[in-house]
Amino acid sequence: QVQLVESGGGSVQAGGSLRLSCQASGYTYSTNCMGWFRQAPGKEREGGAFIHTDAGNTYHANSVKGRFTISQDYAKNTDLEMNSLKPEETAMYSCAEGSACYFAPDRWDYWGQGTQVTVSS
Repeated sequence: QVQLVESGGGSVQAGGSLRLSCQASGYTYSTNCMGWFRQAPGKEREGGAFIHTDAGNTYHANSVKGRFTISQDYAKNTDLEMNSLKPEETAMYSCAEGSACYFAPDRWDYWGQGTQVTVSS
């Protein structure tokens, strides 16, 4: 049974930084990609960053490129370093696991519960 547990959310002022972590257990043979998504109130869930679990290739959405960095450590924890945060990036951040790095959230197989990030101006 795959389980994803996020941590590291919190409140920060605009321009500040946070580091989110996603601890995964119960990997399946079909896992090839880990991703971080976010969903603000009243908005659709959007993908922020993905990492291919074998090759290590990464993708960052244009909206976060240069400020956010996704990485994975030897224990398969997937981190998201977030710098220069903006108030409009206040959202629930969730990690996901899937067979490929899809843009569409509904194509991912497993999700964590999420961790709240609040950025104040």
